[in-house]
Amino acid sequence: MIYTVTFNPSLDYIVSVDEFKLGLTNRTSSELLLPGGKGINVSTILTNLGIESTALGFVAGFTGDEIIRRVEQIGVRSDFIRIEDGISRINVKLKSIDGTEINGMGPDISSEKTEELMKKLDVLDEGDVLVLAGSIPASMPDDIYSRILKRLEGKGVTFVVDATGGLLLNVLKYHPFLIKPNNHELGDLFGVELKTRKEVVPYGRKLQEMGAKNVLISMAGEGAVLVAEDGSVYDTPAPKGVLVNAVGSGDSMVAGFTAGWMEKKDYRHAFYMGVAAGSASAFSEYLATKDEIMELYQKIV
Repeated sequence: MIYTVTFNPSLDYIVSVDEFKLGLTNRTSSELLLPGGKGINVSTILTNLGIESTALGFVAGFTGDEIIRRVEQIGVRSDFIRIEDGISRINVKLKSIDGTEINGMGPDISSEKTEELMKKLDVLDEGDVLVLAGSIPASMPDDIYSRILKRLEGKGVTFVVDATGGLLLNVLKYHPFLIKPNNHELGDLFGVELKTRKEVVPYGRKLQEMGAKNVLISMAGEGAVLVAEDGSVYDTPAPKGVLVNAVGSGDSMVAGFTAGWMEKKDYRHAFYMGVAAGSASAFSEYLATKDEIMELYQKIV
């Protein structure tokens, strides 16, 4: 079973506003309300590809109820922990001005609730996959990712981590199967600017030397690179298409790679499935369907 953890899930309110003007009343020309958070996005793409997963995390208030309702409506099994105080966050994403977002804070997570999550994760065993993705609420300890991996170390669980900065660096000693920085995040880790696929390879290898098994590097319009555990390197330019909505494309890449690896245990296939899923979501209004992913996969291959 694949388990995804979203520590701070959200309702994503995605809107378009024609000719947005500061200081004036603006009216939407389109809008979507969707369950958000990196782990939830991974579970959604896995579901679209016909692979079961369980979404874990924390929810609160009426927004938390709606997150659960919408996640289960997609077909994802959920096992969220409810927080008594506060509400799950609402994130406003303005499509008209690409990359413009207002993200809520989310509820405070107590140490007791954190331990409740740990106990849920204790059931994972040989053959299970755990995906830890995204940022954590300010109320949580900043070593929570590494604490989880340490607790599950030696149980035969496959770890996939999509995080940045210290959250990522702290887990490397537990040898995660896959990490997925983008080129900017990778450059920030080492104090360099990385623009080309060739430039990222040595730094992907550095992360392997620090403990990661496979390093998948997303590079938006430049494409993607996989520095694989077996020593091989795969890279591809970005597929041609019209960018519609970049939200969730990185999460889709993680899901596509995971699905591809589980299907064939082949790095080339997993890499291209990851690129296809990430790009197909970027070319879609929402996260990509299986048909959209497989159509793009055939073009990439």
